Amino acid sequence: MQRPNGFADALATFEDAKFVIAGVPFDRTTSFRPGARFGPDSIRQHSWNFEAYDLETGIDLSEVPIHDLGNVEEFGFAKDMVDSVREEIRPIYAADKIPIVLGGDHACSPPCVESYPTGKSLGVLYLDAHMDFRSSYLGDARSHACSSRRIVERVGAENVVVLGVRSVSKEEVDDNKSIGMASITAHEVFRDGIESSVRKALSLLKTERIYVSLDIDVIDPAYAGGTGTPEPFGLTPRDVKQVLGAVAPRLAGFDIMEVSPHYDSGNTSLLAARLAREAIVRCVAAGRAH
Repeated sequence: MQRPNGFADALATFEDAKFVIAGVPFDRTTSFRPGARFGPDSIRQHSWNFEAYDLETGIDLSEVPIHDLGNVEEFGFAKDMVDSVREEIRPIYAADKIPIVLGGDHACSPPCVESYPTGKSLGVLYLDAHMDFRSSYLGDARSHACSSRRIVERVGAENVVVLGVRSVSKEEVDDNKSIGMASITAHEVFRDGIESSVRKALSLLKTERIYVSLDIDVIDPAYAGGTGTPEPFGLTPRDVKQVLGAVAPRLAGFDIMEVSPHYDSGNTSLLAARLAREAIVRCVAAGRAH
């Protein structure tokens, strides 16, 4: 029987599941508004709002093998969180399943990428209003302000594209001149359209498999105000929906970070839950999982 606090329609055992939900209730590195530690459970709660049947694809999520592992332990320091997340996510990849990780601040994403099997190439599509490319922030190399930098160190700059960025420090821009991580700004998305922008991002990622890391603040705060560092002039929910559809045939894993539910009336948690379901539905529709 499904746990009453679990993600809706996550009915399968771990052994039978193709998709595995995991929560990381951590926000120790948040730099503006705290509260992302409440994100995983809020997203789960709001997932019960939706019908199992997806009108657009005809897929019934109650028939898709999904398992909810629950949350990793809560830790005070980023290093402990990193170790715990790696320990939780590695077995998911090892069993050839697709992790869907609910955060938590964006510091929780690098260990999800670092858990991918050593020796296998992985591309990362990093959706964020911020570049997150500092070497360290307030003395912490594992801050959420450093997450894309830690990911680049793992998979290589050529295998990371940041999409939707519109807030960046001069230090990050200067550092990246020699490192060469690709980015597509939210302003370019507005100018060129999301279809063209996603096509460009995916053409830059040559790997067979792609991990998608979604900071909910990539979406304009008019739609997703329940986050720690809201930034105007962002993407729309449909933009992100299109991203997920395009990357689904190559999806290795997906995370949703920086949902801070106390800053709105539940709209951001609802949207995050819907996007998690969208990622699963699109994978199934693309034949990525059966």
